[in-house]
Amino acid sequence: MTETNLTRDHAGLTDTLAARRYFRKFERITEHLARVAGTMQAEARLSKADVNILSAYIQRISHSFQALGNKYLMTGRDTGQFFGSLMIDRHESGFPVYSELLTMANDAQQAERHLRNMPAVEALKNQMVQTIVGDLAIPTKLQFALSQRLYYEALQKGTLFWAQNDPEAIWLGNNGDERRDPRRRYLLHWAVYDSQINLPVIYLMELEDTGREALPRDQHRWPEAQRHLMAQSVGGLKLLTIAKGFDTDFDDLHPKRFRRFHVGPMYSSAFTRQSGPIRSVLEQARAPAGEDWTLAWTVEELESERVIEERKGWFGTVEREVFALDPFSGRGVDTGATHTTRAIILPQRPYQVLAEQNPPGFHDVRKFVVSPGGRVLSYR
Repeated sequence: MTETNLTRDHAGLTDTLAARRYFRKFERITEHLARVAGTMQAEARLSKADVNILSAYIQRISHSFQALGNKYLMTGRDTGQFFGSLMIDRHESGFPVYSELLTMANDAQQAERHLRNMPAVEALKNQMVQTIVGDLAIPTKLQFALSQRLYYEALQKGTLFWAQNDPEAIWLGNNGDERRDPRRRYLLHWAVYDSQINLPVIYLMELEDTGREALPRDQHRWPEAQRHLMAQSVGGLKLLTIAKGFDTDFDDLHPKRFRRFHVGPMYSSAFTRQSGPIRSVLEQARAPAGEDWTLAWTVEELESERVIEERKGWFGTVEREVFALDPFSGRGVDTGATHTTRAIILPQRPYQVLAEQNPPGFHDVRKFVVSPGGRVLSYR
């Protein structure tokens, strides 16, 4: 795919009010996402550990939007220097483009130096008051300086969603005899910002560890496993491909359950170009600002069906996983997953239009509907 094809649907938010509406919209959406995860836990579709992990990543996404909101707070205003505008992918994403995340990571490396050379927040606010009262002028340049100060402070805190968020391991317990046949169970989680589709993607893998040393303490296997998983975390790869490659490369790590969560795309009549039923739904809903959106949420899941033994070397054998694929209509071969669950999250008014139109292809899509009061209701 050429660079032209990758960037032709990118657009900058050059208007001050439009940029602020965009960030306010995502602030609300991330709040709703946490409630959706809680609803799925109540339905026993997610465990408490799953929800804690997903909520932490959603919080990181929220913090990243807050940081970018400060960075681009003065978009479209005369700040005395060229600064540019937030670039978003307006087709099949609705999120900022991948390069925004890379720039943010680079800025984070230099945040301390920038902050050291900037006036403190209170000093900037005092100067702003003096400009307003004494000069009877709008302190645009000082407002810009304050927004950049807040941006670098947010980056320095570090709890943001980066282009790559390395794997972490949570111990789930042991199976078997710790001395004779140690089988430690872990839940690994990591996340990336996919550069091809400009969306956050979260990975969860449950595995058994039969190595001598516990995986997180193993100075050889753990770094290698982390590098392997990050290198394979590409949206174009099927879960089956990633899991089989991991199972083959690590003889004593056995993936039992592997999930991939796609957060997005986000569709909004104000910011994105959509086609098909979603476009008609958003147009006819005529929802007020802040409620004219729909967010997709897709979960792919791959489960181990059984274990077989393979010969390795002259006398050795190793365990290999056999993964179950979707049995319906042979779709598992195409998707590389045992199950694929698609859902959308949307405010009440767009949902009403969607229910009235009942377009083809949405019958099996789960609907999470956000009431005006913020309550999340689940519909099939």
